[in-house]
Amino acid sequence: MEPDQRLRVAVEATALLGQPTGVGAAVSGMLGSLVGQALELSAFAVTWRRRELLEELLPPGIGARQRSMPARPLQAIWSRSSMPSVECFIGKADVVHGTNYVVPPTRRAGRLVTVYDLTMVHFPELCHPSSLRFPALIERAVREGAHVHVTASAIGEEVTERFGISADRLHYLPLGIPELPEPSPSPSLLSAPYILAVGTAEPRKDLPGLIAAFNLLAQEHKDLRLVHVGPDGWGSEALEQAIANSPFKDRILRTGYLDDASLARLMKEAELLAYPSIYEGFGFPPLQAMKIGTPVVASDTAVLRETIGSGGLLVPPGSPESLADAMASVLDSAEQRTALIEGGRSQAARFSWEQCGEGLSQIYAKVAQER
Repeated sequence: MEPDQRLRVAVEATALLGQPTGVGAAVSGMLGSLVGQALELSAFAVTWRRRELLEELLPPGIGARQRSMPARPLQAIWSRSSMPSVECFIGKADVVHGTNYVVPPTRRAGRLVTVYDLTMVHFPELCHPSSLRFPALIERAVREGAHVHVTASAIGEEVTERFGISADRLHYLPLGIPELPEPSPSPSLLSAPYILAVGTAEPRKDLPGLIAAFNLLAQEHKDLRLVHVGPDGWGSEALEQAIANSPFKDRILRTGYLDDASLARLMKEAELLAYPSIYEGFGFPPLQAMKIGTPVVASDTAVLRETIGSGGLLVPPGSPESLADAMASVLDSAEQRTALIEGGRSQAARFSWEQCGEGLSQIYAKVAQER
């Protein structure tokens, strides 16, 4: 490659299509962080019909080029074969970045796959069935020489142990924080104080455990409410059952998915954000809350301990009693609340999309060099 020739990097962006998710936010942030880097960027989506919707979702400066890619048949084939190569669908590239646990086989391009967590390895019973195919696809890619990007060092340790990847092909690079708009000065959305929870209703988020903690807390805090923002998922039934069984169900509100402006207002006005996940890969909502100045109470898992650090109050996962006690300490102590707000803002300032983009560019250069 000539010194002044830019690397051709093709980034898989299927997660931008459909209902926004945490992975979608990560992909959007990574793509945005790459604009302005010395790269020739393009994006593609592994989809049969929806690929035509992709280009309008991309940041300025990144185009989409590809033929139709039927997701299920291709992923079934790629789990046991290195053909067809992704270049058959997207043309030539120096590096292909699979941003959602899967990186397609290539003919000549170097390969990078982002692995956010290993829920499907450690807690398969908490996963949607579609996620259970990821370990085999990651394992095959690693065996064929792909590099792996992790967003938390704790996940890097898990990836090393599970897939035996060498240290020179494992890259730790944190993400930035998805930007929320400045909340408008309009009247509060809720008149009573409330605890906020954000996330898809899936088992690893342990939202039924949060309901149990709220039941303990609501006995002493008579006006307190609990608000859950997030779409239904494969844990919705358990969550709805927990709410139905709560003696304080009239003080529990589920909003479903909200746009960023509405989420920002709810987050800014909340007494605290509760994030009781059993297992996490990065954790955008607590970082968003910390950045906006809302105290955070979260589970003391390896990744959240790393990303939230001392900026939040961490409690043992799966313990409603500990969660209730921690939330009560924030509600009842102005000193505790102030310390968490200051510590949270300081911790959130460590995460930057600019640093992420610069880091990805360096990783791409190494992947291309070693292909």
